[in-house]
Amino acid sequence: MPRTEPIKAVRGVRDILPEERALWRVAERAAARVAHRFGYREIQTPVIEHLELIERVGEDTDAVSKELYRFEDRGGRQLALRPEATAGVVRAYFEGGLNQGPQPARLYLIGPMFRYDRPQKGRYRQFFQFNVEAIGGASPAVDVEVIELARAWLIEVGLDKLTLELNTIGDDQCRPAYLDLLRAYYRPLRDKLHKECQRRLEINPLRLLDCKVPQCQPFKSGAPKMTEHLCEPCASAWAVVRKLLDAAGIEYNLNPYLVRGLDYYTRTVFEFYPSGASGQQDALASGGRYDGLAAAESWPSTPGVGFAGGLDRVTELMASEGEEVVPEPAADVIVLPDGDLVAEAAEIARLIRVVRSASVDYEPRSLRAKMRAADKVDALWAVLFNADEAKRRVAQLRDMRSGEQREVMWSDLPELLA
Repeated sequence: MPRTEPIKAVRGVRDILPEERALWRVAERAAARVAHRFGYREIQTPVIEHLELIERVGEDTDAVSKELYRFEDRGGRQLALRPEATAGVVRAYFEGGLNQGPQPARLYLIGPMFRYDRPQKGRYRQFFQFNVEAIGGASPAVDVEVIELARAWLIEVGLDKLTLELNTIGDDQCRPAYLDLLRAYYRPLRDKLHKECQRRLEINPLRLLDCKVPQCQPFKSGAPKMTEHLCEPCASAWAVVRKLLDAAGIEYNLNPYLVRGLDYYTRTVFEFYPSGASGQQDALASGGRYDGLAAAESWPSTPGVGFAGGLDRVTELMASEGEEVVPEPAADVIVLPDGDLVAEAAEIARLIRVVRSASVDYEPRSLRAKMRAADKVDALWAVLFNADEAKRRVAQLRDMRSGEQREVMWSDLPELLA
C-alpha cells in the first residue's frame, strides 16, 4: 500500500540548514583555532565502537544504562553509537601509537554523539561536541590548561559572561574512605531519598551529591565534603589548580556537589555555565581528569584530562544573544544565460571556478526572473549574456553591490574576478 504521508526526520534529531550552518561554522572554526593556539591537534574517531568499550567505562551512567544506542551488526558483533568521545579517543591514543610520541598527546575532536534521551528544546538524540583531551600528562597544570582552553573558546564565540564551577573528587587512594563516609551519612536517610538515589547509595554514592530531585536537596548541606578528606597528593594537586587559576585571573566557584559518577575520574572536575544559569543541561562545557580511564579499557594506566563543549547549546546561546554572522553566499559568482545557452553557461562557470566559486541558473525563465533570484543568493557578481554575446565570447560582468556593469571577454573573467 503506498504511503500517503511524506517521510520526515526521525524523532529526536534535526537538520541543520545552510542558514544555521553559518553560525555553527563560527563556533567550529573558533574551536579549531583556539585548540591550535594551545598546541592541540585534530583527531577523528569512528561514531561506532565495540559495545564493551562503552559499557566498561560507563555502565552505571544514564548515558549507557538508559540512553545508549546499541545494535548487533551482520557479523554478530555487539556495537554502539558513541554517547561521548573520550573513551574512543583514549582507545585511539594507544591503538594509533600516540602513547609512543611526545607526552601529553594534545588532541581535539569535533563531531556527533548519540543518546536516546527524551527529546526537548536544546537536547537531541544526535548532538555535537567539541572535545579536547590531553592524554599522558599528570601535572595539575594541564588541568588548568584545558580549563583555559574551554574558556577561551567560549569567549571567542562571544559568550564572555561565564560562571566556572570547580571541585575535586580525589583519587583511588583517598576516595574509597570518603565514599564510606558518604554512605554512612546517607544510610539513615535512605527512606527519604527518591528511588534512584536509594539505588545509587551503595553502588555510586557520589551521584547523590549532584541529584537534582527536590526531595533530596535538604540533605546535601550536611554531607561530608571530599575536599576535607583528600590524601596529600590530591590536596597538593588541588592547591596547584586553584593557584594557577588565580594567577590567570580566572574566577571560579568552589562547588562541593560537582562530581562525576565514574571511578576513572580523578581530582579536578569543572563546568562552565552562562552567568545566572544552573543545571546540567545548561552547561556549555564540562570536563575533568580521568586518570583511571585507560586502565578501565585494559590499556596501561595513563593519566588524562579533558572537556566536552556542547555545540548545540553554544550555537543556540550565540543566536539568542544576537551574535551577528554574515551568511556565506552560495557562490561568489552567478552565471545568468539569457536563452537556451546551457553549454556556454557551463563553459563560463568552468573558467570562473579556477579563481572563484560559481553557480549557473539553468532554468528556462526570463533574464528578469533570473536577476530577481540572483538578488536573493547574495552573489558578489553576476555574469549575464545572450546568444549574440555568446557568439562573440563576451558577457556583461555586473557588480551586485554597486550595480556597475561592463562588457568583458570570457577569457578575461578569471583575472578580473581573482
